[in-house]
Amino acid sequence: MNVDSLYQEIILDHYKRPHGAGLREPFEAEVHHVNPTCGDELTLRVHLDGNTVADVSYAAEGCSISQASTSVMYDLLIGKSIEDAMSVLDTFTELMQGKGQIEPDEDILEDGIAFAGVAKFPARIKCALLSWMAWKDAVVQAQSPPTTPTEENA
Repeated sequence: MNVDSLYQEIILDHYKRPHGAGLREPFEAEVHHVNPTCGDELTLRVHLDGNTVADVSYAAEGCSISQASTSVMYDLLIGKSIEDAMSVLDTFTELMQGKGQIEPDEDILEDGIAFAGVAKFPARIKCALLSWMAWKDAVVQAQSPPTTPTEENA
């Protein structure tokens, strides 16, 4: 079996049996992202326990690449510190922007290495990054202090 076939199998496995799917409580932030190019949609919730990613739950509709990427992201980020999870995000983003020229680091990306081939297809990169950008936005939102209306705005 060649590497591309193995990568396709990993993506299809995560697509058919997504890890972490379904919206759960508790959560500190919820975001909804859409890929306007293809119509993929994702609602994602993030639950932090202090500085640790305690849960990432989601409801996704879209292609196998976007859904499999979300499943892989779930596996890679749960239990990590926010700092370590952001580092994984950076590594995955670098892989996706590498136009297929970057050798994926299996120690960091685990099943995420399967998306190395996706990086060769510019139209599919946004599919693979949809959940990762949603997760980043949700974490920023979760870490932002809640705003309270001022007397002028009340």
